[in-house]
Amino acid sequence: MDATEEPRWLDNEESQAWRALVKTLARLPAALDAQLRRDAGISHFEYEVLALLSEAPDRTLRMSALAMWAGASLPRLSQVVARLEQRGWVRRAPDPSDGRYTLATLTSQGQAKVTQAAPGHVREVRRLVFDPLTKTQSRQLRQIGQRILRAIDPDDHGPDDRDEGRPGQDPERRDGRS
Repeated sequence: MDATEEPRWLDNEESQAWRALVKTLARLPAALDAQLRRDAGISHFEYEVLALLSEAPDRTLRMSALAMWAGASLPRLSQVVARLEQRGWVRRAPDPSDGRYTLATLTSQGQAKVTQAAPGHVREVRRLVFDPLTKTQSRQLRQIGQRILRAIDPDDHGPDDRDEGRPGQDPERRDGRS
């Protein structure tokens, strides 16, 4: 934007929508984190990592793919996976097909932990996000989220309403094979 060009200020409706979104983005993760810490003794991010691995083929993903699906940097993910590994919930090993990569695998104990935490988590997600919305609003929420994510990163390979968004699929391969 040129220094002399006037910015496109938000109108009243846009400003209210923006403030509601900012407040939601600040409060929802904290509420989900509090529920999981209280009921399962894990953070929301730890739960997401365990859940992503539980949905992957053979409960295994490359750390780089897991970081992408979790929306985290590789160093942050590595710290969390190290904690999960100490608890016996995740195991890391070199990728036998390419030793430059590290695989993260959910252990049986990790599967038990995510299975134990899931009912309370889904109840809280439903209570905070879906119960207040109609089915139409839920679909709109998904569409709005997808549009915003595409505006942020047009190359994002995150989940969407097609089957190609499964966590077990290598984001570099879109041919249905993992």
